[in-house]
Amino acid sequence: MTTPLQVSTPELGGRRALTLALMALIFTFMLPAAGLALSVFGFVVGVRDTRLLGRAKQRTGMAVSAIVISVIAFLLGAVTTLVQVYFSAELTAYAECRKGAGTVTAEQECTGALKRALENKLGVPWPSDMPLPG
Repeated sequence: MTTPLQVSTPELGGRRALTLALMALIFTFMLPAAGLALSVFGFVVGVRDTRLLGRAKQRTGMAVSAIVISVIAFLLGAVTTLVQVYFSAELTAYAECRKGAGTVTAEQECTGALKRALENKLGVPWPSDMPLPG
């Protein structure tokens, strides 16, 4: 006979969900796809902990905070991932150009080429007072 699986008990009070949500938010800025995955896990665990804590008549603040942070991390990760996918060809060409650039002038030419590529892709001229990062 096997022992039944332990169901999450409300003693943790949503700490696990909050930890996952905060990790998702941090990872969203470093690796957006990983942040997306962690935010889904944080959301699911947060919802589950909210239900468990509600049934046990305990405070649900951490679990609800985890749900909110997970949703924010998911939205940020989704937007970042979509932008990276949409501009992947332009960003790859820029990275390759920067690899081969040996002078400041060559790097500036790479930046100008990226600016023109973004203008062409978006169909909107780049604002003249807004410099490109890098």
